[in-house]
Amino acid sequence: MQETLTVGRMFKDNRAKLKLKRFNANIGYDRIITSSKLNRPGLELTGFWSYFDKKRIQVIGRKEHKFLMTLPDNDRLKVLKKLYTSGCPAIIFAHGTKPAQDSLEIAKKNNLAMFSTTMLTSTLIGLLMDYLDWNLAPSTIVHGSLVDVYGVGLLLTGRSGIGKSEVALDLVERGHRLVADDVVKIIRRADNVIIGTSDEFLEHHMEVRGLGIVDVRNMFGVQAVRQQKRLEVQVELVEWNDNASYERIGAKEKYVKILEVNIPSVKLPIYPGKNITVIAEVIALNFLLKYMGQNPAKIFEKKLAAKIRKKSNEATLEQYLKKDFE
Repeated sequence: MQETLTVGRMFKDNRAKLKLKRFNANIGYDRIITSSKLNRPGLELTGFWSYFDKKRIQVIGRKEHKFLMTLPDNDRLKVLKKLYTSGCPAIIFAHGTKPAQDSLEIAKKNNLAMFSTTMLTSTLIGLLMDYLDWNLAPSTIVHGSLVDVYGVGLLLTGRSGIGKSEVALDLVERGHRLVADDVVKIIRRADNVIIGTSDEFLEHHMEVRGLGIVDVRNMFGVQAVRQQKRLEVQVELVEWNDNASYERIGAKEKYVKILEVNIPSVKLPIYPGKNITVIAEVIALNFLLKYMGQNPAKIFEKKLAAKIRKKSNEATLEQYLKKDFE
């Protein structure tokens, strides 16, 4: 689960980037932000509140501010009081606009955080929505190792002690890049892309049983790690079982759902002496081939089916000729 996003944390994270200035100290900092959308209360200021979403941070730009200034003081304060008591998380005045002193008193009484910025309203909305999308995105934690192999995000999973970290370390030694080991934080973006990152505390460290903690970044250099990577294939490591049935052709795609997104999945049986690292590289390259429209398994399946049809037709013709006695 993502950490709860409060108004105070939003301000702290974006104070410099968004050039935010606060007006009423720490008032309203404990309010929780639950929506990644923003609202410019244009129609609301004219009295139309039917579709107002109080979960959104409200942004007042130069147009809204100019309109407010055209209203008589009583009407302006009446509109602002309704806005300030709506329960919205916070209000940001953009494009160099500022709240009037009398409206600040209303905000203070209602425990509402008020900010302003000199940034253009459109720029503010773009940057703040990107921040909210990331911090409010659905997330989960997966036990495994995430490695960038030829530009493909491979998530190595399996039971504890099966060798996920050792395979990841071997891939790093072969020039690939570690994203996370043991604890993989996964976030789903708005376009159903899932991104894996490392835990902040464990960042680019891995545990190798029998050796201990290894600092991959300092040992192999910055070229051996990356901060985040799109998760594209899950590779599940399982112990070899003579009685189990394993995929032989691979024409039928298998998927696993992570955060409601289907991810291609490969179940890889392992045993002593099997070169899992090279197979992991082949899985990544095979994914790239499929992405470019070349599916080796389906191409082979079509050739095999054509060969069988040809043999069947030849056998039928041979039987026919054997019965031709003229």
